[in-house]
Amino acid sequence: MKKNQLYIWCMMLTVFSSMVAQEASFKTEVSKTRMGINERIRVVYSMNRQGADNFNIPNLEDFRIVAGPMMGQSFSDFNGKTSFTVSYTYTMQPLKKGKLKIPVATIEYKGKTLKSSNVEVTVTDAIEIPKDPYDPNYIASQNIHLVAEISNTNPYVGESIYVVYKLYVDVNNVDMRNPREIESPSFNGFWNQNIDIQRWEPKSGTYQGKNYRYAVVKKAVLIPQKSGNLTIEPMTMEIQAGVPIGKRDLWGNLIKRSVELNVTTGKRIINVKPLPAKNKPADFNGAVGDFSFAISSDKEELKADEAAQISVKLSGKGNLKLIELPDITTPEGLEKYEPEYKENLSITSSGFKGSIEKTYTVVPQYRGKYKIPKVSFSYFSLPDNDYKTIVSDELILNAPEGKSSGAGTTVVSSVKRDVIGQAKDIRFISTNTSLNPVRSASKFYGSTLFYGLLLLPLVAIPLGMLIGKQQRKRAGDIVGNKRRAADRLAKKYLSEAKKQLGKKEGFYIALEKALHNYLKASLQVETSEISKEKIAELLQARSVDDELITTFIKVLDDCDYARYTPTTNVMMEKEYYNAKEILAKIDKQLS
Repeated sequence: MKKNQLYIWCMMLTVFSSMVAQEASFKTEVSKTRMGINERIRVVYSMNRQGADNFNIPNLEDFRIVAGPMMGQSFSDFNGKTSFTVSYTYTMQPLKKGKLKIPVATIEYKGKTLKSSNVEVTVTDAIEIPKDPYDPNYIASQNIHLVAEISNTNPYVGESIYVVYKLYVDVNNVDMRNPREIESPSFNGFWNQNIDIQRWEPKSGTYQGKNYRYAVVKKAVLIPQKSGNLTIEPMTMEIQAGVPIGKRDLWGNLIKRSVELNVTTGKRIINVKPLPAKNKPADFNGAVGDFSFAISSDKEELKADEAAQISVKLSGKGNLKLIELPDITTPEGLEKYEPEYKENLSITSSGFKGSIEKTYTVVPQYRGKYKIPKVSFSYFSLPDNDYKTIVSDELILNAPEGKSSGAGTTVVSSVKRDVIGQAKDIRFISTNTSLNPVRSASKFYGSTLFYGLLLLPLVAIPLGMLIGKQQRKRAGDIVGNKRRAADRLAKKYLSEAKKQLGKKEGFYIALEKALHNYLKASLQVETSEISKEKIAELLQARSVDDELITTFIKVLDDCDYARYTPTTNVMMEKEYYNAKEILAKIDKQLS
């Protein structure tokens, strides 16, 4: 009896152990639990059941995936015991030091979601990697370099500098494959503009006294906005390198081992000097470089109500993108309209070169002479290392013809002064009269006026019917009425954006509303439907040029981006006229 009970207990224990062994397990394994921040770790997520799917790893915060996932499966049958494992393997690199948790992955099995086990690793300071001259990783690191070359590491505030990123490769020792940027440089404290590089052009050069082949992979113009030590954060690239291992294949070609390598420029420190306070002009607004400044008019003599163009132009090289041109002052009686902004710039190793210009339209209301006062412009001259002020000449506009402002005035500067002309202009009241009898009025009946009034109803009735028909047709055109209403609304917001120039938040909100309302008017879409993808799709369907569509969407992006970045009045004016020009071009293609 006892033997039977013992047998039953053994059988139950065996069945229970088998059930436990059959339980699904999803776990995490790592190649090391302690590592330097410059090392990599292998992470394996494994599941012991077939039929599991929907493997997922969440967004990484503390690690960067270098390679993976690589999926593998294994199956074994030993002494009647079977086992199955499916694994997902990653190669990761830590992004910071400290105790870090390996990301927990999930997988679905029989309708349930399983989570992998928690694993923690300790990341320390970078460790020194042994310099084995035969190690392919060491060989690759000694023959591939990413370098940031800076034109000036000790500029003034507002002085343009140039940074060029070059990738050097010794092609005699390694092959470079699949380079990609994994960490972009950041320029905190600088105004910056990247320069597009269409393709990498290999060139010959030297680095640290050794011959290399190199390519320029990135370029940017930087303008420091404050003094002190400013840091250019590193740029990092991941590269696959083919390194010879000292053996040859059957055809005599060198056998190469492929290794993955991260190259970085490291941090660069720029020591920015403050502009001197001594002799700084009161009207100085941050212009740094070498410039010429002038004000000119396309006409010196014109009639009243005739327009003239007055140009305020700054030429030279320096931080032209950030300079706000001074305004002109017009006298009373000379109406001034909002200026049109133009720029003609190119990028050189010393910054921007070319000109920026504001053109005002002015219209004299009365005859007379109008004086445009002198305008001064101050800047810090880099060649002379001192401040300079340029004062323009006065402009005199003469309007000898046109209506008088009242008692006959000549307008000089901003004050009107009454002047007395020649004595012959003053006439006395005559006391002698010469009266003639008024002729009797001609008869109305049979006159031209009589017949004209008689025929007027015959012409007016058909004309009225035609106008009424057109009005009914217009009233029934629901889509057209909506478009006209939306057009008026878009013009209203463009007008509002113009009024908000100088007020960053209000300007970009009004400009964005104008663009959206134009789309509603032109494409018959509601605001809730508008997205960048929808805009591109609808405009392409209406045969609008792809380049114009890209420019339109860029203006929308700039409206969002500019609210949270430093913006000058010059940049806002440029955005306004860009938007105005784009709307005109799109409307021309849609019509």
